[in-house]
Amino acid sequence: MAEVNQQLIAERLNISRATVSRCFTNHPGINPVTRAKVFQVAAEIGYAHLEMRTGNAKKKSKTLTFGVLICSDEEEYNRGDYQNPSEHILAGVAECAQLHGAKIEVHLVDPKARELADPSYIRIEKLRRRWSGLLLVYPFPDSVIDQLALVMPIVSLVEQFDRSGIDCVDVDHYKGISAAIEHLVEQGHKKIGFFTRRYPVEASWSFRRYAAFMEKHVRMRMTLSPKDVVNVFPSRERDEEESIDYVVERIRAGTTAWVCAADHQAYDLVRGLRARGIDVPGQVSVTGFDGIEPPADCPELGTVHIPYREIGMTGTQRLVERIRKRFSSAQHVLIDCPFKPGATVSAAPRS
Repeated sequence: MAEVNQQLIAERLNISRATVSRCFTNHPGINPVTRAKVFQVAAEIGYAHLEMRTGNAKKKSKTLTFGVLICSDEEEYNRGDYQNPSEHILAGVAECAQLHGAKIEVHLVDPKARELADPSYIRIEKLRRRWSGLLLVYPFPDSVIDQLALVMPIVSLVEQFDRSGIDCVDVDHYKGISAAIEHLVEQGHKKIGFFTRRYPVEASWSFRRYAAFMEKHVRMRMTLSPKDVVNVFPSRERDEEESIDYVVERIRAGTTAWVCAADHQAYDLVRGLRARGIDVPGQVSVTGFDGIEPPADCPELGTVHIPYREIGMTGTQRLVERIRKRFSSAQHVLIDCPFKPGATVSAAPRS
């Protein structure tokens, strides 16, 4: 097994060892995207940068260091067929941190971990003691959130939590889903379904998008069959293949479009439908929610584009403010997310 060091990161990214080193020392000449990629690979391989001790304790004490925890299992995080949104989030975090002269340290944590005593958190315990504040990427278990909120300032990126009164920067789920449905209706679709899947940690963002889906149907006086809601309710959850088989049944029953809670769900659905002989978008239209780059074997989705980089920058700025005023009121910032048409949406097929 290769030694975990800066040289390994340099080889993974095909950049110089000096460039990697400058990323960790907050050099102003490093591009934020490059810095984000370095931090991302460091998280993947478990590398932690240790600073050389100096006698200038006063200067060191003024330096802000932000921890960034990404709650994802390694297999899902390292999937090669989908672009990882955290790369763009980290670019925004790195850019804002640079403006404040702050350093960031990025780590993956296991979604199954429910306590800070879990090995996934113990391994970063010593590093955590030098962090000024913490940024969270993806959903975390409530128990972990409550424990972390007791020991340091926290800002959640992309995902909102209902507990602990922590700050959050997220997208306006209603506006995004609303725009997707309006586009489908303009194309003549009247029977539109909602598609999602299960996750190791409860995906409340998926529920918020479903709530937005329902609200838009009510506002537009559209009818919705409970049969066209897939994997929202625990009593009706199916695995991936069963879910796609069920969607095929609903298409044959007259449902002409599906709004997916995330792009990776939508791409998996498009692949599965095509493998079963269903033409997308000829027989059915599919939309997503993310704006990630399409896999090589899939068409570009009609999807809601999340401004991940802006979320990273805004969340980091909010963390700086939270560190200065630890016990001020928590804030939730919602950022607009436009719908962009793609090759998976077309006019509704004639009955």
